[in-house]
Amino acid sequence: MTDPEVLRYTAFSHDPDGGNPAGVVLDATGLDDHAMLEIAAELGYSETAFLTDPPEGFGGAEGRSFTVRYFSPKAEVPFCGHATVATAVALGERIGPGELLFATRAGTVPVSVTSEGGRLRATLTSVEPHTEEIGAEDLAEALAALDWPEADLDPAFPPAIAYAGARHLVIGARTRVRLADLAYDFARLEALMRRLDLTTVQLVHRAGPAEFHVRDPFPVGGVIEDPATGAAAAAFGAYARERGLVPADAVLTLHQGTDLGRPGVLTVELRAGDPRVRVGGEGVRIP
Repeated sequence: MTDPEVLRYTAFSHDPDGGNPAGVVLDATGLDDHAMLEIAAELGYSETAFLTDPPEGFGGAEGRSFTVRYFSPKAEVPFCGHATVATAVALGERIGPGELLFATRAGTVPVSVTSEGGRLRATLTSVEPHTEEIGAEDLAEALAALDWPEADLDPAFPPAIAYAGARHLVIGARTRVRLADLAYDFARLEALMRRLDLTTVQLVHRAGPAEFHVRDPFPVGGVIEDPATGAAAAAFGAYARERGLVPADAVLTLHQGTDLGRPGVLTVELRAGDPRVRVGGEGVRIP
């Protein structure tokens, strides 16, 4: 087959220089796992999304349902929020705003694309989330790899593993200065994350009742840090609700990428009676 077209979009920003860039292959028909991994590695973004036809009987509107797989430069991941937003925006430009349905390895993910003032915005609905405790030895290893003393942790945010399509270790930083100072042992943190099957470590500092600054080391993906992480945002929303840190009905604003020079904004919506988490943001093509 001919080489597929690889599009480049950023998610969670209307500025091509902000947010988190992702690769998007709207027609990955005929590509095997090796070819997809090779494309993702050559592109070098934290993830690239590959679309094929949906499973038979999957549902959704005709022409608006797809199978989506996500590859980092080093491995396939079950779900990626920013690449989902980037893909939805790319589709919105081609087939118009509206509802999309994605079959992912983590489960079915509905995405709504809207146009606001000429800008496209995509909001995904996560699979059902859950959280679990992290053992004391594993937490100690994570903090050692990060070079974060326990005194720098926010006691209001007990460390835990949260899942909303992928697993993330949530750790609260007591100060914004602590969050900004990120220089970690790449190999050591990667080894721990692989053992615990973590996709990122979600580092969080609370700036207000519904406002947070976050950072996501991503050594298992082959990059030092993910600039804006939709899957981790969904996992964090579930964690914050379960721990009673935010109301059951809430809209949270997450700022990410500022410390990397790629500022982005993620909106996390929680709805009482619905365990799923909605994560939205703008997206734009990278020239």
